[in-house]
Amino acid sequence: MKALIALEDGTIFEGESFTGSGEATGEIVFNTGMSGYQEVLTDPSYKGQIVTMTYPLIGNYGVNPEDMESAAIQPEAFIVKEYNAIPSNFRSTGNLADFLREQGILGIQNVDTRALTRHIRTAGALRGIISTEDLDPASLVAKAANSPGLVGRDLVQEVTCSAPYGWTANGPVPGTDFSSTAAGKYKIVTYDFGLKYNQLRLLAERDCAVQVVPATTSAEEVLAMNPDAIFLSNGPGDPAGVKGVVETVQELLTKKPLFGICLGHQILGLAYGGSTYKLKFGHRGSNQPVKDLTTGKVEITSQNHGFCVEPDSLNKDEVEITHINLNDGSLEGMAHKKYNAFSVQYHPENAPGPHDSIYLFDRFLERIKG
Repeated sequence: MKALIALEDGTIFEGESFTGSGEATGEIVFNTGMSGYQEVLTDPSYKGQIVTMTYPLIGNYGVNPEDMESAAIQPEAFIVKEYNAIPSNFRSTGNLADFLREQGILGIQNVDTRALTRHIRTAGALRGIISTEDLDPASLVAKAANSPGLVGRDLVQEVTCSAPYGWTANGPVPGTDFSSTAAGKYKIVTYDFGLKYNQLRLLAERDCAVQVVPATTSAEEVLAMNPDAIFLSNGPGDPAGVKGVVETVQELLTKKPLFGICLGHQILGLAYGGSTYKLKFGHRGSNQPVKDLTTGKVEITSQNHGFCVEPDSLNKDEVEITHINLNDGSLEGMAHKKYNAFSVQYHPENAPGPHDSIYLFDRFLERIKG
């Protein structure tokens, strides 16, 4: 089934659907990972976006329940060069096309993904549309240009949990005040801005009882649970567009140890009085080199973000820059000098990606013990 991809700047790409008919809009971005497409598809940080995989063959190892990083597929659509309909892997319980089709997500193949990626790198991330129903280029370009972008939008409200839950060995269980969590020595409240399950798994492995709360939960409600620390998760979109959260984090900053990842890191940057900006085409993949300035070590990291904290906006007397991206020099980590709070822009929980950065969860526990 023929499909067209139209970008807001008038560029058109052709492909074909491997999931049936449909139409979807979103900011078109690319991910450079060679594997991990199921984890990418279930990462809530991709809400509002259409993901292009740069690796040419996708679907070859199928999908399975164990690799879910949230309860559903999050991007608006999925673009690949070549889809493999016959998976070969002992862990596979189904194929990618059925996985997308069951959740109403459009999958497109036979697209020149190298050309599309090159165009995004040159022009920047662009609003786009994919359609099998409307094949008029002019009409599609107009729709893309009129679609909502990411700047200023509060996408967290679309992905955060609707009610609190505890994390157990079998996954999420409804409950509040740590009533449904697995046992653990340290009580951690996790703000769900669009979290990935592996963050909760890694905390639980470190003897933590993990209570997840919606993004709108007040500081008073969290402090009433008397947690040992607070974790700020990843999430989608523009941190400056998320309503009310910065003020909540500012209240918590003086009360409990905090650890932020990705959007949680950006929220902390805003809470420190800094600002954020939109990267030209973002960092998305499993091979971004980051230097830990506190140790001098370099780690290869998994990343998925389109916004970044502006380092010059931070008060250097209060905030220490701890990590930098070795590709473009952007800020990848920071720590507050007065309060017990630190954060990184990337994804130390991997899933997918290398395990170089898991030490940050141990660092979090050390800060709690200290």
